[in-house]
Amino acid sequence: MRIFLILALCSGLMTTACAQNVQKMRITELQDYIAHSDHPLIISFWATFCAPCNKEIPYFQSTVAANAKEGVELILVSLDLPDYFPGKIATFVKDHDYQKSRIVWLAETDADYFCPKVDARWTGGIPSSLFINNRTHYRRFFDRQLTEPQVALEIKKMLAPAAN
Repeated sequence: MRIFLILALCSGLMTTACAQNVQKMRITELQDYIAHSDHPLIISFWATFCAPCNKEIPYFQSTVAANAKEGVELILVSLDLPDYFPGKIATFVKDHDYQKSRIVWLAETDADYFCPKVDARWTGGIPSSLFINNRTHYRRFFDRQLTEPQVALEIKKMLAPAAN
């Protein structure tokens, strides 16, 4: 009985610790983070239920890891429903080994409000990705699934020196 109770307590603590790794963020906070970033960013908008999203995240992670010396940061922004935050998202992230990336849950429900703040053409479909490098003034938005070669090429373009 004692062992069961200890395991239950530890399991609860691990779930809580894991859930704390999912950060709640408003769109204005995300905009501020992007605007003040001094390193290249990839913002991937996804959801636990989105098969194309979950297909591309592993190669986003591996390609970003291959460019770690360049300081590229991948932020996975979950668009899951509010009742998925934080527990269900954290469990999904752990089960799919997404912990290598920063995980954010977008605390917004009105796509008509938050989508144009990311890109004027975004209608809210996922997966969607924003590649941005403030140092080189590079900004590119994709409202579709990308292939691994496309991700690698975009990172290469994002890291290239700005044309004068």
